[in-house]
Amino acid sequence: MRFTIFQDSHIGGRKVNQDRQAYSYSRDVLLMVIADGMGGHARGEIAAEIAVNTLTNRFQQEARSQLRRPGEFLEASFNAAHRAIVAFADQHDMLESPRTTLVACIVQDGKAWWAHTGDSRLYVLRRGGLAVTTLDHSRVQQLIDAGMITQEMAATHPDRNKIYSCLGGVIPPEVTISDEWLLEAGDSIVLSTDGFWSQVSAQTMASKLRGENILRLMPQFLAEAEKTAGNSSDNLSVVALTWEKQDEEERDSDTTVTSTVPLDGFRTQTNLDQGDASVPPEEVSEEEIERAIAEIQNAIRKVSR
Repeated sequence: MRFTIFQDSHIGGRKVNQDRQAYSYSRDVLLMVIADGMGGHARGEIAAEIAVNTLTNRFQQEARSQLRRPGEFLEASFNAAHRAIVAFADQHDMLESPRTTLVACIVQDGKAWWAHTGDSRLYVLRRGGLAVTTLDHSRVQQLIDAGMITQEMAATHPDRNKIYSCLGGVIPPEVTISDEWLLEAGDSIVLSTDGFWSQVSAQTMASKLRGENILRLMPQFLAEAEKTAGNSSDNLSVVALTWEKQDEEERDSDTTVTSTVPLDGFRTQTNLDQGDASVPPEEVSEEEIERAIAEIQNAIRKVSR
């Protein structure tokens, strides 16, 4: 596979970054995933961390060659992440379970499959336009579907931040799975949290990305989104990929070529690998961080099968 990939996360105007994201790939399969921990619920960053870890762990267990049924893998992994979050809350006697949105995408054989719950989004951008997008599990999307408000009205609607499906809640999540999507060279797939997509339109990205490098443009979009939101900016996170021509022999320095990955190997990067801190360092010790990570991993292992 040949693709160019970008990811980054900005804390915005918040004290804590509750977003988590990652991508992981072998020679033949790629996973991209973003979770937005819900700030109105206890320790949303824990839910996001569990969700992303669950998907990447299961991916690396099951995608040694290729995934037989990518859509089924995504649905099962979302539900496993939900159970792991609930198990973590029970283990720690939390009065309220932490919660998170989640959107993830699998790419293999020149095709893409994706799934989401909540209002973190995926866009497929093609030839300067928006080809397809996820539909939020939100109150305003229900109003749009019913013809009661327009997309323009949704941007300022008082219920715009209310979602009805997530991981970690009392009710099992509603997980929407896409159909198989055949990729064309030049297609871009963008996953993002609402802190980003609420400030940068899909059409703006599509028109500017056409024929341009996402590694140069996406940092600009992030900076512009954060500036537009101002001091009240939410966390902003993006994972974006451009699907390159698969038969080219020359390798651009920005292009990822998965044939360089060892057999049965994976290459993975998360926003935490980039030095992002979800909690100010003076508020938590290294020992506490390690203990929390170990507990999260334990919760994942208990429900991963």
